[in-house]
This record gives sequence, structure tokens and C-alpha cells, in this order.
Amino acid sequence: MMKKESRKIELLAPARNLECGIEAINHGADAVYIGAPKFGARAAATNSMEDIERLTDYAHLYGVRIYVTVNTILKDEELKETEAMIWELYQKGIDALIVQDMGLTRLNLPPIPLHASTQMDNRTVEKVRFLTEAGFRQVVLARELSLNEIAAIHKACPDTPLEVFVHGALCVSYSGQCYASQACFGRSANRGECAQFCRLPFSLVDADGQVVVKDKHLLSLKDMNRLDMLEQLLDAGATSLKIEGRLKDVAYVKNVTAAYRQRLDTILKRRSEYIRASSGTCRFDFQPQPEKSFSRGFTHYFLEGRGENIASFDTPKSLGEAMGTLKEQRGGWLSVAGVKPFHNGDGVCYLDEQGRLQGFRINRVEGNKLFPAGNVPRIKPRTPLFRNQDQEFERSLAHKSAERKIGIHLTLEENAFGFSLSANDEDGHRVTLALDHTKEQARTPQAENLRTQLGKLGNTPYELAEPAEINLTGNWFIPSSVVTEWRRQVVDRLTAARRINYRRELAVWKPTHHNYPVQTLTYLGNVMNDQARRFYLDHGVKSIAPAYEKESPSKAVLMFCRHCLRYSMGWCPVHQKGRSPYREPYYLLGNDGRRFRLEFDCKNCQMKVYGNES
Repeated sequence: MMKKESRKIELLAPARNLECGIEAINHGADAVYIGAPKFGARAAATNSMEDIERLTDYAHLYGVRIYVTVNTILKDEELKETEAMIWELYQKGIDALIVQDMGLTRLNLPPIPLHASTQMDNRTVEKVRFLTEAGFRQVVLARELSLNEIAAIHKACPDTPLEVFVHGALCVSYSGQCYASQACFGRSANRGECAQFCRLPFSLVDADGQVVVKDKHLLSLKDMNRLDMLEQLLDAGATSLKIEGRLKDVAYVKNVTAAYRQRLDTILKRRSEYIRASSGTCRFDFQPQPEKSFSRGFTHYFLEGRGENIASFDTPKSLGEAMGTLKEQRGGWLSVAGVKPFHNGDGVCYLDEQGRLQGFRINRVEGNKLFPAGNVPRIKPRTPLFRNQDQEFERSLAHKSAERKIGIHLTLEENAFGFSLSANDEDGHRVTLALDHTKEQARTPQAENLRTQLGKLGNTPYELAEPAEINLTGNWFIPSSVVTEWRRQVVDRLTAARRINYRRELAVWKPTHHNYPVQTLTYLGNVMNDQARRFYLDHGVKSIAPAYEKESPSKAVLMFCRHCLRYSMGWCPVHQKGRSPYREPYYLLGNDGRRFRLEFDCKNCQMKVYGNES
């Protein structure tokens, strides 16, 4: 019976800038994705070529890959500039591009792998198979997929690396299929300028104008957290575990990346069929706790099928970690019934009796008594309290909080001319220095001092996997300064060898003509330029409508959501056998008076949000 081949597992972390990227690597990322200077799906997270080059240089020492996002849809006049930018990115050493626009495939590209962005709406076997046959080297799946759906795609496309989101903010609409921001504010999510329409407050009204729910964030979802589902995801076929957060700060990147690194390493120790995708061992000076970073509360989303409590109706802001409830309030202090201690300077938030998010900062803590800074809020007893800023935890992340070391072996031996010092690392790189030095007998034993001097690897990326090996025929005297210089030279040479031997995956794009899964593309195809249009024509599509951003059709669906308000209210006729006391259609009514009709597509188990109806 043939042994099953091991599968490399990649922890993919976000970087809004160079600092975040470096800390993602230090805290355990196997790959980092970062925005290009232009045309990434987060217009507020762009980076210079110089910073991308510095990040790539740092990453490759550890075998970490750098993916750059160029995942917006492009205008015809932007293609030439994008082509030149891609060539420059390739020359800076990046490992792959995450893209959405099929027009890019018809440009003169360097031999760089392309990854299919989640903005392509990758949720079916047919779509993933098409992308694989077209030449995409990795496919980012829709966040809404269940374990069974991921497993079915992996079974049909076993050689396709599947990238799956595991943590972070959730878009309520399928990615790439949301046009609300463009329709309402002229800011296209597919062009990197999402205006966060889904985080706004709405009232839910029925066909007769009755208010079902008033001023709630009905489209705002909790944040994804699949920390306890990683092994199930690996078994379903995921190879790249992706943390969302290219707009998040460095503390978030440190904390969340470290949490997933620790959990993933625990799994890899038990499961030999899964191996790590990069080098080095991470050690942390803090205990990672994702609940202490920005979150709206956590959900597995649809990983285990449709379930309760995926939305954050009360607030789109960070609640943080649950700390207990208000016990009593007297004068200038509040007492808390809880199991976790507050600290001086912590931020506290709660929902008032009207369901509005309120908060205060703690000036002083005495046992379970909190003394707020400034005015003391009036809070109803038994109100749940949350900590949305842990002062001590934030302080621990403000400084160096991790280091990543590559294990090496050092061997000092002698030769006819003097000595030789060899270094070999955990990836099999080996370098040897021949060192011309006179052999003199020492008066005292030298072996222990030699091991000590060779082991002082300090601020290098390396650490000894075991004490240095000393293979000498005599008790030779070698000054500590000489040993230090030898160690420095061999480490520099090993670093050079690692950089030289780093192998980027190459991918020459070759035109294909296999048929796309459908023959008609509406505005949902996001075809913005003529090269994208030609791509689809070459792949059997007969009718192609322009992108919504180019020509918005009347009465268009603005959002396609697996999140369903009818289900949230307990009225789902399929899953809950429920029945609504209100008459459909329902509408979302914004505070600005705009009205959006809802339609429930039970066959496809999704809710559609239509354009403004005045």
C-alpha cells in the first residue's frame, strides 16, 4: 500500500504595511498577503515597491511566501499600468498575485503564479475546476462554504490548493457580488472602495409599513473565528488558512497570527500527513488571546451548516471579551460579578436599555470595584459588561513579543591547515568554512568555552538545535574573539545559501479554451474591460453584460446573502418550519429614508437585497 503524500499547510496572515508583514512572519505566518501600490481590494492599504521588496527579502529567509493583492476589476485604460506594476512586483521577488479581473490573464505577464481571489465568487466545483484548468495555482473559496462543500470541491479538484478564511470580519454578501456601496455612495467594493453599507442601521418593515425591527444593524455579522475547527478544515481539504485583516493594526496581526500558529502546530505534531509550509520555531512573550483583539463577537459562520447567532444586530463596533455583569452601583464606583479581573486603564463597553453601545474607561480597580474615569455611567444591574481594550495586554504587544528561530547544527573540526566550521540548518542547507589557524595546546580545557562561544547566535535568525559539536584531536587554544568571528562568517554564509536556494514557483500563463460553467454573464460577472470580455468569449460565453460599475441595470440585486433575516426572526419555512405574522415583501429602511426590498430565495438558501425603492 502506497504511503499517502504529506500535504503542506500554510497559515496565511494579512499585512496592511511592512511592519505588520514582518510581525506576521515573526509570529508564525507561512505566507503573508499585502496590498500592491495600486488596484488592491482595500484602497486604504497600499504599499510602496520598496517596502514590498524589503518584506519579501525578510520572508524568504524563513521560506515564507509573499502574495500581493491586485484583486480589483480594472478599466481598459488601467491595464497597461497594471501590467508594468506586475512586472516590477515580480522583479521585487514576490511569490504570487491574488487577482479578480480575468483581463489580467491576457496581458504580457511574467512567470508568476496567479491565485483566484474570493472576489471571483468561488463556491462551486464547476467554478474551481474551471479556474484550475485555466491555470490558477490557488483558489480562495467563498467564506460561506460548509465543511461538506469544501470537501466536495477538494474531492473533485484534489490537486488544487484551496485557501479558506479562518478568522476576521465577514462580508454579508458573497464577495464580489455586492453592489450596495456602488449603488448608494458611488464607491465600488470591486474597485477597493467599500463604504461598509452592511454596517449601517436599518429598520425592517413589512408590506403594510409595519415596523418589525427598528434601528438595528440587520446586515452586520459577527467576526469569524474557526480556531477550534482547523483540523476539520484540513481534513476537508483546505491547504491555506487565511486570516482576514489588511486594515487591522499590528497588535491584531501579532495576537491572531500567534493564536493560529500555536493551534496549528499542535495539530501538525499529531498528524504527520500535514506538514508546515515554512521554517523556524516561534516563541511568544505573551499568551495569544483572539478575544482581546477587535471583534464583534465570534462565529463559525456556515462551516457546520446554517445555525443561530451569526449576526451582530446591536452594534457593528468591537465588543471585545465578555467580563461578567454589573452587580451594583454606588456613588463613584461599580461592582462586577465576573471571573476575569479588570485593570487600571481598561476600556469597558455595554449595551444600554435602548440597545445602544456605551462605554467608559477605568481609572482605578479595587477588587471587583471599578472606578470610572470622568462621569460615572448609570447602568442597570445584571447588564453584561465587555472589555474592548485590555491595557496590560496591549502594552505587552507594543514591544517585541515574539521571535522566530531556524534550528541549526554547528560542527567545529580540524584539518591539515587548521580548522573547519560547518553549519547545517533544518531545511538541509549546509555550508563549511576552512579556517587557517595555528594549533596551540591550551593550559585549561577548551571544549565547553568553544561550545559557549559558538552558541551565542544572539540577534541572528538562528538557534542551535543542540550544543555545538567539537571534534578535535587535541585541547587546542582558540581565542574567543576568533571563534566569534568564525561563527559570524559561517552564519552569514548560511544566510546567503538560504537566500540563493529559495525557489519561487514559476507559472507561465498559457491561453486555454475550455468552456466556462455558464454561457451568459450578467453584471455579476464583473466584466469591466475588453480583455476580460475577450477571455470569456474565448471560453464559450455567448452573452456578456458589462460590470455594474460600468452600466448599472435597473432593479438589480445589490447583495446576495447567505445570512437570512427571515431565519434570524424564526420564520424560515425550510429549516424552522416557521411562519411570519407579517406580510411580505419586507424592506430595509435606512435612516436616510432609502428603502431596499428583500427577497428570499429558499431554493438556493439565500436572501437578496434589491436596490433603493422610494
